Amino acid sequence: MTAARSQGTLAAALDHAMQRYCDRHPRSAERQAHAAKDLPGGSTRSAIYYTPFPLTWVEGRGNRLIDLDGNECLDFLGEYSAGLYGHSNEIIRAAIAKAANAGLALGGPNIYEGPLAAAIRERFPSVDLIRFTNSGTEANLMALVTVRALNPSRTRIMVFDGGYHGGVFHFRHGCSALNVPFDWLIAEYNDIEGTRRLLNANASSLCGVIVEPMLGGGCIPGTRAFLGMLREECSANAVPLIFDEVMTSRLSPSGLQGLLGLRPDLTTFGKYLGGGASFGAFGGRREIMERFDPGHASAFQHAGTFNNNVISMAAGLAGLTQVYSFDEAKRINALGDYLRSAINTIAAERELLIRATGVGSLIGLHFQSLHQTTAREDGRLKSQVREDALLQLETLFHLEMIDHGFFFGRRGYISLSLPTTTSDCDSFVAAVSSFFEEHKPSVEATLHHSQFV
Repeated sequence: MTAARSQGTLAAALDHAMQRYCDRHPRSAERQAHAAKDLPGGSTRSAIYYTPFPLTWVEGRGNRLIDLDGNECLDFLGEYSAGLYGHSNEIIRAAIAKAANAGLALGGPNIYEGPLAAAIRERFPSVDLIRFTNSGTEANLMALVTVRALNPSRTRIMVFDGGYHGGVFHFRHGCSALNVPFDWLIAEYNDIEGTRRLLNANASSLCGVIVEPMLGGGCIPGTRAFLGMLREECSANAVPLIFDEVMTSRLSPSGLQGLLGLRPDLTTFGKYLGGGASFGAFGGRREIMERFDPGHASAFQHAGTFNNNVISMAAGLAGLTQVYSFDEAKRINALGDYLRSAINTIAAERELLIRATGVGSLIGLHFQSLHQTTAREDGRLKSQVREDALLQLETLFHLEMIDHGFFFGRRGYISLSLPTTTSDCDSFVAAVSSFFEEHKPSVEATLHHSQFV
C-alpha cells in the first residue's frame, strides 16, 4: 500500500470512528460545550482532555463507568493509578462516611494521620519519617525545595528526559513552559554511562537527583543497573536521591524500590494512598525529615490546611490497612503481568504492530514498526511525522476500544483496579485483536512510512 493510500485509509477510518463516537455520546458533547464557557477546555485537568471531546462520567461501580449518555465502559484507566480500589469499595466508603459524620476541617491533629504514617513506613523501610501533602505534585515540590534548602550552595537538580513529576515538573520533549524555574540538568533515562558522566561532572553543583523508577509516560521501567548506578553515584557524591513513587508505590507491597532492593534518600507518594481522595506525601531519612519537627533548632516550615484532612487520612488508612494487603498487591500486579504478556504474545503470534510495556498493574501500549526493537525507550519520538502518525493511530485505537466498551488513556496508558478480573483482561485482548483484524493494513503502512521519514 502506498504512503498516500495508507494515510487516506487511516484518515477515513478515523473520520468514521469520530462520527460514531459523536453519535453515541451527544450529551457528553453538550456538557463539554457548556462547560467550555466557564472552564478553558471544558474541564480543569489537561490530562483528561482528548478529541473530539472527553466523556462525562456520572457513575462508577467496581471497575465499570457509566457516561452521561448511559453507555457503560470497563475502566482500564483507574484514574491514572489513583483509582486502585475501584469506584465503590465498601470498606473505604464506610471509613469516609465515619470520618465525615464526625466533622470536617477540624483544624488540628486527628486520629487517622499517625496510623496512616505508620502504615506507610511499615511498607517502605527507606522512610524513617513522613509528611503529608495534597498531591503528588506538591510532594515532589516539597522534596525538591527540601534538598535545595539542605545545601544552598548547590542549586542544580538532575531530572530525566521523558520524566513527569507533576503539573509543574514536566520533562517530556524538554522543559514545560509552566515548570518551576529551578536549574534543571536533564539526563537520558536508562543511559547508565552517559548519566554517570553527567552526574560526576556536575556533582559539586547538584543538590539532588529525582527519578521515576518507571517513567510514567509510556510505562518504561528503569533498569536495575541504571537505578543502582544512580544510588551508587549519589552516595559517592553526597547528592540526595529522590525516588518519585507517586505512581509506582503500588507495584509491590513496598513499591518498585522494594522490588529492586534500593533505598533512596527521599521518596514521594500520592495517587491511591489517599483511598480515592486527594493525597500526597514525602518521606525518607531521619536526618533529612527531622528538620520538619517544629522543635528542631533550625526547623523547616511546612504548612498546608488540608495536609491532614480527615477524608484523605481515613480513606487512605482504611485502604492500606484493610484492603491493599500484601496478598492483594501481589495479585493485582500478577494480573497486570498476565495482561501485558497476553498482549505481547498475541502481537508476536499474529505480527500485530503493538507492544505492551510496564511493570505489574501499570501498562503502556505502543504502536511500533517492524524495525523498532523498543517502544519510545528514550522517552522521545524521533520526528514530527512519526509523532503525528502515532497520534492518529492512538486516537483511532482509543475511540474504537471505547466503542468496544474499554476506557483507558488516549496515549495507551492502563492502570488496573482491584475489581478487575482475568475475564476482563481476556476480553480486552480480544478487543485488541478485533481492532487489528479491521485496521492492520493501514496500521502497518502508516508505521512503515513514518519510520523512514
